Amino acid sequence: MTRASPVWLGALALALAPVCASALPTSQGQARVQAMLTGLDEPWAIGLLPDGGFLVTEREGRLLHVRDGAARAVAGVPQVAATGQGGLLDVTVARDFATTREIFLSFAIPQARGQNTALAVARLSPDGGALENLRVIFEAAPGFSGGRHFGSRVVEAPDGTLFLTTGDRGQPDSAQDRANHNGAVIRVARDGSVPPDNPFVGQAGIRPEIWSYGHRNVQGAGLDLSGNLITAEHGARGGDEINRVRRGANFGWPVITYGVDYSGARIGEGTAKAGMEQPEFYWDPSMAPSGLMVYSGRLWPEWRGDIFVGSLKFGYIARLDGAPLAEVERIEGDETGRIRDIVEAEDGAIWFLSVGDGAVYRMTPG
Repeated sequence: MTRASPVWLGALALALAPVCASALPTSQGQARVQAMLTGLDEPWAIGLLPDGGFLVTEREGRLLHVRDGAARAVAGVPQVAATGQGGLLDVTVARDFATTREIFLSFAIPQARGQNTALAVARLSPDGGALENLRVIFEAAPGFSGGRHFGSRVVEAPDGTLFLTTGDRGQPDSAQDRANHNGAVIRVARDGSVPPDNPFVGQAGIRPEIWSYGHRNVQGAGLDLSGNLITAEHGARGGDEINRVRRGANFGWPVITYGVDYSGARIGEGTAKAGMEQPEFYWDPSMAPSGLMVYSGRLWPEWRGDIFVGSLKFGYIARLDGAPLAEVERIEGDETGRIRDIVEAEDGAIWFLSVGDGAVYRMTPG
């Protein structure tokens, strides 16, 4: 378990303010790629700030604030269970940050019998050096241990509610058990209360925060151009999925899947069952999807509405388009090793986070 300390970071640890750029081939010509920050240790997420600065999480428990050529470790980060895949995970900047200065953090929270996924909201101090008034507004049901499958993407919906993804915690059957929060998309209000239009409110034995369930481990999530939630989900061996999430829907894991166990054994009952959703798209073999973004078309009009997903396994950015949805392009180069997060800036630039390089990159037309 770790907590970040408020220190200025030396040049030996991190490199800032790029002076050169490289080219990355795409279907729309060469893209210009700049390294915005390097030297990171297991980075997990990027949050872009309206003043041109940005935030980066490192899984072991450090939140970095970067602005005007300086990187700072932010004080006041919650205590995290940095075990296995758990730790400090997503960071999402509130749409009204310019007035509230609020951000949302997801993390593995220590619990009496293990750890599970939690969601907190806090105010970033004016100088960016500390979190103020941090509140944990959601904590998944306790009783689960081990370091696997925390999910942990946070998306602010158009109505101001918050979606949080969870994983099955390495216990597949728990994703079908709505008495816990595992393997679900959670929806809560900004104060942590349960929206009255959640699908299972008032149903005995079901956690009212659940919006959808039957997910294995959702590590990519974003809104399409109509404001609907789209997720990228890790399968087992094969069966990584893109899903268009619907209210109250069951996405099938582990009853149905297009993957098999790592041993090669069959999982569940097959690939389809009545009452369970089909993926919008699936990969076989698995590419280990992580961050997901739907592009506005600001700088690359031809990509408007396309889905971009980072690959942790093969080191590329997938672009998906069409009906039916298909992977139509792989953007790859020296900078795309183990992509953990991908976001769009207000100006249309695409930012991505490479675990392989420990670096934040910014991509624009060449």
